[in-house]
Amino acid sequence: MLCGCGAPEDAPPRDAVQRYFAENNAAARRGPAAQRAFLARTQHPDFADQLCDLNGSTVQLDPALSTLRPDPDFTPDGTPVRGEVWVVGVEVTVRQGGQITGHQVGSQHLVLLDEQVRGFAPCPS
Repeated sequence: MLCGCGAPEDAPPRDAVQRYFAENNAAARRGPAAQRAFLARTQHPDFADQLCDLNGSTVQLDPALSTLRPDPDFTPDGTPVRGEVWVVGVEVTVRQGGQITGHQVGSQHLVLLDEQVRGFAPCPS
């Protein structure tokens, strides 16, 4: 016998997340100014003042969507995040002047807030 106990897990917003990364990468191909505009437009509104200067670099993010999972305990700098928080594995390629200057695998947090996918702009370290 099946029990209808508890709320079902929310389905991952795969299409919206895939669209977010496609738009990010299209902006990166158009150059630093276009990517800066994309990142500012999609930055989580509670962290709008935390945009970083990419110093003319662009950041391509290729997600492994099979790794997309909820991360409700994510708190950047200890600050609670409004919305549904998701994390996904990504392959990151940084370019400066068209040349690859960095390549690594990491994770990216995204938030579904008011039916829009919001992110946290990358900051070079």
